[in-house]
Amino acid sequence: MTARPLLICDCDEVLLHMVRHFGVWLGEAHDIEFEPRSWELTRNMRRRSSDTPVTREEMLGFITGFFPAEMHRQTLVPHAREALATLAEQADIVILTNLADECRAPRIAQLAAFGIAHRVECNQGGKGGPVARLVAEHGDPVTVFVDDLPHHHASVAEYAPQVHRLHMVSEPTLAPGVPPAPEAHARIDDWREAEVWIAARFAAGVGAR
Repeated sequence: MTARPLLICDCDEVLLHMVRHFGVWLGEAHDIEFEPRSWELTRNMRRRSSDTPVTREEMLGFITGFFPAEMHRQTLVPHAREALATLAEQADIVILTNLADECRAPRIAQLAAFGIAHRVECNQGGKGGPVARLVAEHGDPVTVFVDDLPHHHASVAEYAPQVHRLHMVSEPTLAPGVPPAPEAHARIDDWREAEVWIAARFAAGVGAR
């Protein structure tokens, strides 16, 4: 029996909006202006009180402060829930999110509140290894990987080249500043179009070339 297709999907800026709410919180809690221009988050931050640059260490501390305490601010990306529900009729779905392990339960609850109830796995670092393990666990089916960060597509291309890779940046203020990931097979920022593209990969029944 052929294994069901597999969709491995990121969460932040794919299923849930994050940076817009992160920016509001930075202003409220840390007096920092945040203008999303790129995935180099420190470049997007400016102190209101001085010209001193925000360091990478400070930025990582802000991320830790946002997850999981401020996750309630996040909102659902349009059409994401409906697309996953339709795709789940033919495929298994795993949400692979780069958060600390202690954020797994809050992320599961957060997604469930939006009507998205699928397996959630937390990861730190590149996603190529975890994707390869998930593909093997599911019996090496036709698999689609969706993520907003180009380096994760590069990682998956290295560790699981047979996986179809879809680059998606669902935040409209950020998307123009993020070029298409070179190692992705397609760039689609709208779930209505993405659902069609993913379903076509499943219907074809063959891995990426």
